[in-house]
Amino acid sequence: MNKIRLFLLSILSVPFGFSQSYAPPADQPGTTAIHMDSSVFVAWATGLTVERGYLNSTDTSVQYQGSNRASFGVDTMVLGKPKGMTTMAVSLGDGGTAILTFDVLIKDEPGWDFAVFENSFSDDFLELAFVEASSDGIHYFRFPAHTEVPFDVQINGFGSMDCRYINNFAGKYRLNYGTPFDLSELPDDALLDKNAVRYIKLIDVVGTINPEYASSDAFGNIVNDPFPTPFNSGGFDLTGVGVIHAVPDPELAVITTDEEMKLTVYPTVVSDFVTIKADREFSYTVYSAEGKFIAGGEGQSGENKLEQIPFQAGVYLLKIYSGRNAKTFRLVK
Repeated sequence: MNKIRLFLLSILSVPFGFSQSYAPPADQPGTTAIHMDSSVFVAWATGLTVERGYLNSTDTSVQYQGSNRASFGVDTMVLGKPKGMTTMAVSLGDGGTAILTFDVLIKDEPGWDFAVFENSFSDDFLELAFVEASSDGIHYFRFPAHTEVPFDVQINGFGSMDCRYINNFAGKYRLNYGTPFDLSELPDDALLDKNAVRYIKLIDVVGTINPEYASSDAFGNIVNDPFPTPFNSGGFDLTGVGVIHAVPDPELAVITTDEEMKLTVYPTVVSDFVTIKADREFSYTVYSAEGKFIAGGEGQSGENKLEQIPFQAGVYLLKIYSGRNAKTFRLVK
């Protein structure tokens, strides 16, 4: 087939106005995919809060095993480095969200700054998510995603797409390969410190081409991806987020004059309570971001649930002490 005919076919295969293709699949020349074992990663997500979406947002009566929302996976599956298995993932469902936190600050430096991993078993079965960043946990800024995938015919629940026609969506690459993002592509705004990003949010793309429910990219194009996926593992399947450019978070410093205290605090994006797991007795205080004392008390070795703290919308600092050990966690309501 001659080059002119190939060019005409490529134009006709996408909606009018789309003309540029993006990086190819992992392992191909020109790809931007980064393998999870790459030495560029200096840190991984340490906290996760998930709000699951429906199995089918166009018909919320659809259920799988008694629930109308995605349910596959638990938080620990996606914290730290990806585990390299399709089953080690958290599924978001239609329009579901995941907010990830880190023990470092993500910093904007030349090149990619972090990467998001999904569990696709092939290069062309792709479930997508929008990606947003925040430095305060309140104001989020979305990467300018773009799709050239035609939206005249729905991609079915097990359908495929060419990753060369999508950009700035998480889920562009198969299992074990991260989709990278560059903070310099976000708008300059006083509410976003690109050198101190603490939160990455993922929002599942609702892949239907029905305009009443469809997701749109930064240019107003309907995003066509596999739909419906009416099972507990439907929607974007997160396996991890790796940090490439980072600086220490001064508010998460640990004093280790005594033997270091082992702590787990979750969720850091708070609904009604916070759980603290510790290997010893401890004291804690909670302050607002403005330095106002909110609450304080003591905890025991093991699991402690803090349920009586009067959280309102805002940012808080949870400080935990034991002897000369101390650690501070940032909480968001």
